[in-house]
Amino acid sequence: MSHPHTKWKPVRKAVFPVAGLGTRFLPATKVMPKEMLPLVDRPLIQHAVEEAQAAGIEEFIFVTGRQKEMLEEHFDYQPELERTLKARGKQDMIDKVRTCEIGESQLFLTRQARPLGLGHAIWCARKLVGDEPFAIMLPDDVILSDTPCLKQMIEHYNETGGNMVAVMDVPKEDTSKYGVLDVESDDGTLASIKGLVEKPHPEDAPSTLSVIGRYILQPEIFGHLSKFETGAGGEIQITDAMAKLIGTQPFHGLRYEGERYDCGSRAGFIEANIAFSLRDPEIGASIQKMIQKHALAINAEAAYSRLE
Repeated sequence: MSHPHTKWKPVRKAVFPVAGLGTRFLPATKVMPKEMLPLVDRPLIQHAVEEAQAAGIEEFIFVTGRQKEMLEEHFDYQPELERTLKARGKQDMIDKVRTCEIGESQLFLTRQARPLGLGHAIWCARKLVGDEPFAIMLPDDVILSDTPCLKQMIEHYNETGGNMVAVMDVPKEDTSKYGVLDVESDDGTLASIKGLVEKPHPEDAPSTLSVIGRYILQPEIFGHLSKFETGAGGEIQITDAMAKLIGTQPFHGLRYEGERYDCGSRAGFIEANIAFSLRDPEIGASIQKMIQKHALAINAEAAYSRLE
């Protein structure tokens, strides 16, 4: 892989904003962080961390809130659990437990004391990021793909440098839910960006290419975030700060390969569990039979109600 001009440093750090309350999943998230909700056999946060590890990330920065200790514990070494599993001869389970350990001096935590928006959460990580580019990963956005989404982004970043966001086309009527690109040029994979608009009304949207929860940003973003300017919804928006980098540094949107699931919504979370479990070698076939059984029942019920 060729590297860009030496002015662009490699991406070694990733920031995970995990301070949200998960109100859409209450009462499940009354005590447990929403990032610990299980997607098949591992929590959402582990899916995000494994994606970062596959992309070569070396330092993991969690921006947490109150009652989030479980997130840190999950990635810690658990000697009692390992001893019990070893005594029972459960080596396969020990291997599974070890997949969710992050080594010493690799996991860092900082607090976002007040929920002032995603931009503010990222600003809270500025001392841990320092003067180098970094990735942002929103664990609510889960991408099922052959090559992990962040790995795809870093491969392209190594060619382009600058800033990059993962993007997907959304229906025109949904642009008010996303940060939307104003595109300068587009080769079908990489779009060069001349502007970003946070949650535009469909009639005002410059395109339907929308940002999802994967970013690679240069440290200059912190200078804009530190002004604490509020945008859509009265929150400090990362999109507004990113827009200020356009023109001073390269800025691209990557149409990634894969299917994105919004696990911040109940329906999206359930769909992700279906999609991921269908690809699970142990349970995929039985899940497929379950889905077919329920589909037949739904079709039969629909046919019966038409007869009435």
